[in-house]
Amino acid sequence: MSETRIVPVDTPSRSYEVYIGRGLLASLGALVTKACPTAAHVALVSDSNVAPLYAPPAAESLRAAGLAVTTLPFPAGEEHKRLSTLGDILERMAQAGLTRADAVVAVGGGVTGDMGGLAAALYQRGIQVVQVPTSLLAMVDSSVGGKTAVDLEAGKNLAGAFLQPSLVVADVDCLATVSPDLLRDSCGEMIKHGVLADERLFERLREAPVCSPGFDPAGLVGIIARNVEIKRDVVGADERERGRRQTLNLGHTIGHAIEAASDFTLGHGSCVAAGLCCMARASARLGWCGQDVADRIVACVEAYGLPTNTAIGHDALLEYATRDKKRRADGVTLVVPARIGEVELRRVSLEELRHVIDLGCGE
Repeated sequence: MSETRIVPVDTPSRSYEVYIGRGLLASLGALVTKACPTAAHVALVSDSNVAPLYAPPAAESLRAAGLAVTTLPFPAGEEHKRLSTLGDILERMAQAGLTRADAVVAVGGGVTGDMGGLAAALYQRGIQVVQVPTSLLAMVDSSVGGKTAVDLEAGKNLAGAFLQPSLVVADVDCLATVSPDLLRDSCGEMIKHGVLADERLFERLREAPVCSPGFDPAGLVGIIARNVEIKRDVVGADERERGRRQTLNLGHTIGHAIEAASDFTLGHGSCVAAGLCCMARASARLGWCGQDVADRIVACVEAYGLPTNTAIGHDALLEYATRDKKRRADGVTLVVPARIGEVELRRVSLEELRHVIDLGCGE
């Protein structure tokens, strides 16, 4: 077995470990019993795309460790990340007889992590959750940090809770079944992390784009670990997003608006990449960063074949951006790049936000 990286995460509410390596599904049961010693029964939550691939080996490992397993599949797709789907999962957990001592094991991408995590946060006022991300995007971002949510008609992730996982197990062998387009989409969040906190990571991603034809999943272990460390450091300092954690929203104010305006037909990473480029262009034009910073960001995104802009009308973008959960009555807080590896928070009015969108998303 190739090297396994273990990244410790320490937050005010819970400390846990993130395992990143190859062949880790076979060890899932042993890892879960160690991290969740009170659990006798687990609900294995997975979507209809991932469940046929990875629910059986995950369940086999869990049962071999002495755990009872109830597999709870749900329909795949962002359109199913809704309260109705969540309610169905909770009802099936209750029917299976899970107790407060038991746990949810979420096996899948970001949507599954959200559904499983929020179900765990709500069931009997909170049980443990183990995140088993099978997509690159979930490995580098959504599986770590404890954010769980579902979408409402008004916007993305508007109903949710914070629940840190008890364990994260990222088996990079699972990436072999992810399409090249989805792998490429995931790189939007990795580029964001580089801009946010690590110029060296940014340059590594720019100079040798990952997920090119013939990529080796084993080569991603170190890159994934570095992304997790960046998010770990931010979340550990600000678990509830009252200050520094807001910086993780770099590219997201406009990115989430693009995603929602497209009716979630565009990938999250692609929308973040476009939102990042739009914010970089606006920041350069407003003097918040140098033009060279914006140019480097756009060039890196282009190297991955990800979108650097959007054709969605500015009125629609403003409407969805103002529905964002980070909005306050007097405006929104934008995360803007000061240089590669450093960002700043800037409070803007809704009128100023429209100007930012015009500058960043215009030609």
